[in-house]
Amino acid sequence: MKKLLYLFVIFIISCKSENKSDSASEANENIAESFFTSVEIENILQNDSLSIRAIEVIGNNLVFAANNGTYGLYNSAEERWKTNVQKYDTVVPEFRAIASTTNDFFMLSVGYPALLYKTGENGKMELVYKEEGENVFYDAMAFWNDQEGIAVGDPTENCLSVVITRDGGKTWNKMPCEELPEAARGEAAFAASNSNIALKGNKAWILSGGMKSRIFYSPDKGENWEVFETPLLQGEATKGGYSMDFYDAENGIIVGGDYTAPEGNTGNKAITKDGGKTWKLVAEGEEPGYKSGVRYVPNSAGKEIIATGFTGVSYSKDGGESWSQISSEGFYTIRFIDDSTAYAAGKGRIAKLHFK
Repeated sequence: MKKLLYLFVIFIISCKSENKSDSASEANENIAESFFTSVEIENILQNDSLSIRAIEVIGNNLVFAANNGTYGLYNSAEERWKTNVQKYDTVVPEFRAIASTTNDFFMLSVGYPALLYKTGENGKMELVYKEEGENVFYDAMAFWNDQEGIAVGDPTENCLSVVITRDGGKTWNKMPCEELPEAARGEAAFAASNSNIALKGNKAWILSGGMKSRIFYSPDKGENWEVFETPLLQGEATKGGYSMDFYDAENGIIVGGDYTAPEGNTGNKAITKDGGKTWKLVAEGEEPGYKSGVRYVPNSAGKEIIATGFTGVSYSKDGGESWSQISSEGFYTIRFIDDSTAYAAGKGRIAKLHFK
């Protein structure tokens, strides 16, 4: 255990310079002119007992956390996995939210008690936040920078649960409802792909679903909040927005629908061009249907988008206006390594996706 966690810390630190060089090279690359027509899927982890909804790319490598208390890291250069299991007393957590900073890896469980762990100084995962209560259910987590991060969950009172760190994840504090917009009755969020939070600069967007599917927006790292409406399908517990991504501070996309009726393709895809204030439905009555994960293709000027779900992988080359299915293989969540390669995870597996 100690050796594994030391490797976690060393692994994340070693990726710091890699991330910087990646960013610099991306800034100098030309926008890709060719479009995807297919995807080659290379399974890199298979375990039928796992349901994997939270992955994080670090350089060319990958970390994940899943059910059964299982988490791990993939060394891409060596094509090698290191995995372990985290328990809390007799509780075996189900992790659906993860994040990382330059020096630390974080994972957050759903259900109660909520358990948020970070890589510790003594070679073990360190519990840095715990929340009791039968309504506790956290959905996603992300960091603005190495010091400031946010996690979001379903309401336990009359607002979404929002916990924030300002000290690199050592301590987390839950925002009082007096400082947050009121949640509608039956409004919550979906822990489907660790992607109902989007961060750009100091800004944050949170996507809700259920009886209401809205955007909670903060311009200043969670200090102040306002709410924007969406035109997505909503009004029942299984409906609404499941995943969100922003290409820049103005252009974003939300996808979802109703996972109990995955063929439904109306009211499940919308884009914004004004920072989330207003949203327009796209590809109404057209593919794809329900999707749980969405990501802009890097270096595509916000034109190319990949959406994933248990029914397959779909691709848009025109900012979400139209789509084509390029694979029928199902994944819950996806994260890009570069503009033609991504990791995706789902039921029983993690794969490397090579888009062509």
